[in-house]
Amino acid sequence: MSIPQSFIQELLSRVDVVDVVGRYVQLKKGGANFMGLCPFHGEKSPSFSVSPSKQFYHCFGCGKNGNAIGFLMEHAGMGFVEAVNDLAGQVGMVVPQEDISPQERERQAAAKLKQATLNDVLERAGNAYRHQLKEHAHAVQYLKQRGVSGAISSKYGLGYAPPGWRNLASVFPEYDDPQLQESGLVIVGEDDDKRYDRFRDRIMFPIRNVKGECIGFGGRVLGDEKPKYLNSPETPLFHKGRELYGLFEARDALRSMGYVLVTEGYMDVVALAQLGFPNAVATLGTACTNEHVQKLFRFTDSVVFSFDGDAAGRRAAHKALEAALPYANDTRSVKFLFLPAEHDPDSFIREHGSDAFARHVANALPLSQFLLDAASAECDLGQAQGRAKLSSQARPLWNLLPDGAFKRLVLGELAAKIQIDTRELSELWAQAEAQDKRFQRGGARPAPSHSPYDAPPHAPAAPDWVQEFAPSGHTSPYGDRWRGTGNGNRNGAPRGEWKRGSKFGRPQDSWPAPSLGPRVAPSTAPDQAVRLLLSQMKFLEQLDNDDLDTLAHQPAPHGPLFAWIESQFQEHGPQPWAVLQERLRDSVHGAFALQLMEGPHGHPEGEEAEQLQELRNILAPLLAKRIEILETEALKAYAANPSDSAIKAHYLALVERRKLLRDRVTSRPE
Repeated sequence: MSIPQSFIQELLSRVDVVDVVGRYVQLKKGGANFMGLCPFHGEKSPSFSVSPSKQFYHCFGCGKNGNAIGFLMEHAGMGFVEAVNDLAGQVGMVVPQEDISPQERERQAAAKLKQATLNDVLERAGNAYRHQLKEHAHAVQYLKQRGVSGAISSKYGLGYAPPGWRNLASVFPEYDDPQLQESGLVIVGEDDDKRYDRFRDRIMFPIRNVKGECIGFGGRVLGDEKPKYLNSPETPLFHKGRELYGLFEARDALRSMGYVLVTEGYMDVVALAQLGFPNAVATLGTACTNEHVQKLFRFTDSVVFSFDGDAAGRRAAHKALEAALPYANDTRSVKFLFLPAEHDPDSFIREHGSDAFARHVANALPLSQFLLDAASAECDLGQAQGRAKLSSQARPLWNLLPDGAFKRLVLGELAAKIQIDTRELSELWAQAEAQDKRFQRGGARPAPSHSPYDAPPHAPAAPDWVQEFAPSGHTSPYGDRWRGTGNGNRNGAPRGEWKRGSKFGRPQDSWPAPSLGPRVAPSTAPDQAVRLLLSQMKFLEQLDNDDLDTLAHQPAPHGPLFAWIESQFQEHGPQPWAVLQERLRDSVHGAFALQLMEGPHGHPEGEEAEQLQELRNILAPLLAKRIEILETEALKAYAANPSDSAIKAHYLALVERRKLLRDRVTSRPE
């Protein structure tokens, strides 16, 4: 959108920078100017000056300076157009736009009026929830048990939505007002048109934009009911992929503490703020997005992501890594903090204290190290093949980095890990990029030289349970091949048995195996899993955490693409292939995804129930392989530290997971 420069000048002549800055900074008259503590850096003596005559602010400590528009952009994190609109609204001016029609201008004015009205509706609801909190002792007691003080509760505007289906009817006499539904406060039944409150018997967390306006709510149950957390739906005001809980409250702390701490939950933010970390924010029930990272870097040049130590936390960290990489330039810092598996930030800081949490923050993994760790997942760096796998998995991540010294330094670290010269690695990746671009323009990609199921040169003996997870028609990682025998299953595919090859000196033993449903298409199992999820994204709702973890940990290019699909699902819900196809055109994963979907097996056929079962059948051997790798690593760790009870418990838990998986597969009906 283009705003005429003449309008900008007139706007700045009408607004008073003292009033604008005074909304955020306490100012006192000091001679011809106004003075206050700088909002951009921590200080005890005021060095921040605002000049009413020059309509200019300047800090003699950190050097920040500018006009009213610049202040809103620097301090409130607004974009240029947003800051201009904010100031124009204060002085009653209408922002002209040179490149839009009168009809579009009228539509935008109507949308702006609607947003203001929805803000008013949400503010009224927030006031009502805060009043209800005072009236319900058990809700106050719950917060006290969680260690939430009255001061913190007031700062974050916590409230309570009491039990009952239509409590908001006493707040909004016109309960059938469409704005109650549009703001996400009221649900209207599709069949009977009945209306009822969305939030019931929950602690309420108002979600504010950077200007402090309420744009939505998050609600947490007081017990163990499901869902534990419930957010407002997507509305004209609220887009969870763009907003961060607690950012408005944390703005000043970000300046003084020098970094932002990104968590996954409302209670994490509240607990951390109370115990010395008011610079915490949280994503809103979705993966960290590019928009989140971009918004954070408006306020600070240092971001620390804090995730739970469990599998879900690791998946969230990988998504945050991909979101942060495009913004990790030479002047910014990104780190990743992982807590013990049994803790989230809220529980950890209450059990171990602020000092222990501060030590974890100080020891957080730098982005470059976490990128190396993520790219090295399931790579045996003692073998050439493992280092080649690292190269393949690292390339799409490294490509996301912006050009600069940091990107070159990371390339050097990767080259050292891969044990190849930096220049050679750069040339190798450049060739791969050129090949990808040729394919994207319609060229042919050379076929892989081997199957991912090919046996390694010195394959170990297969554990007894492995045969139950063998994909039809492929060689297992142990050198065993699935060969058809018997009368065939319900899909016409032959039943099979494992035939151990003699090339490893083993006898030709065989075992009966259960039916694994439809055969995988003549490509790799991860290929077909990608196709099924791109065709039927809603299948993600049916998969459990183990399955999702398996998908996310597949080697590149599958693993990063799976993570992208899940992030799209979290942000936008299930989407048809036509929509995903457009989103993929500008994505680093686009060429690979389009290659799979344009092939002869691009769009799987059959009933949805059959396709979902096929996806689960595909995931079973992949999950089994992953659990076995983790179990082997855990066993080695236990052998080296037999007295460590935590390592032993971790190993036994993996053994139990593998047994449960075996039972799940073998008990599947024919």
